[in-house]
Amino acid sequence: QVQLVESGGGLVQPGGSLRLSCAASGFTFSSYWMNWVRQAPGKGLEWVSAINSGGGSTYYADSVKGRFTISRDNAKNTLYLQMNSLKPEDTAVYYCARGRLENWGQGTQVTVSS
Repeated sequence: QVQLVESGGGLVQPGGSLRLSCAASGFTFSSYWMNWVRQAPGKGLEWVSAINSGGGSTYYADSVKGRFTISRDNAKNTLYLQMNSLKPEDTAVYYCARGRLENWGQGTQVTVSS
């Protein structure tokens, strides 16, 4: 069965960096677009970024453009999100999601606070 397991979240000061990972299994990872989606406390879901199956095309929400970088390693079945210049408003649970968001991981908490 499809499994997506996020890791790498934590507490970081404003201006800091974190790298999230999403380990995928149960499907042919290299055949699917992948996404990062987040949910801030008390708010709805916000799509953050997407990457095509080969990794050559990436897309970002305006709120993270220039600060976050999505990437993937198809040999390791792993999706990444490098987050730099973090702001308190980036505080959220971050989820990886497959394709058209049909499968989701359990999420990893990112808290940006001094």
